[in-house]
Amino acid sequence: MLAAADSIAARLAAHPGMQRVPTPKAELFQCRRFANPELCAALIDLIERDRRPSTIADDNGDPLFRTSETCDLAADFAPAQEVEALLSAVSGLDPAFGEPLQGQRYAVGQEFKPHTDYFVPGGRDYHKYCSLSGNRTWTFMIYLNDVPAGGATRFKLLDKTFQPEAGKLLAWNNRLADGSINPMTLHHGMKVRKGIKYVITKWYREKEWRG
Repeated sequence: MLAAADSIAARLAAHPGMQRVPTPKAELFQCRRFANPELCAALIDLIERDRRPSTIADDNGDPLFRTSETCDLAADFAPAQEVEALLSAVSGLDPAFGEPLQGQRYAVGQEFKPHTDYFVPGGRDYHKYCSLSGNRTWTFMIYLNDVPAGGATRFKLLDKTFQPEAGKLLAWNNRLADGSINPMTLHHGMKVRKGIKYVITKWYREKEWRG
């Protein structure tokens, strides 16, 4: 069974250095220096090696909605295994509920326009992406490097913006207490203005991941 959201939030809040955003609208956390420099460097190398153009389930008719590059990290890569262990330890979430780790690379001018990580129930692609494993629950994202300018993650509806910092973790619950989706988790991977941004993302599902 997937752990209750309140127990996950409590476990995150108890982690040394973890900060919860003071809002009743969403469960949103950050933790600086969550991943060490050596792990971040190893993950960046993997992303550079295997990156490809990012895709999206629904671009709303905008071909520039998501312009980053993506890397699917094989589970047998040692850096990926280290990240999985870190996330399991901090959250208490069963790895069986997690999608494979994904890396993203944003060059100058690239972004991911405001979106949510969950799939809208009844939406065009809901059955396609959620019939086997259910909807997305928690999101965990780790910035792998400092970015000279731009590249922030903005939660407009929460009036909160996070700047990229090497090793910093962001984590949020895509659902409300009753299990329904939380539209307040809308977020924008803002354009990089200078340098390159690298991140690692892990999504968890309502049921065990079956692809």
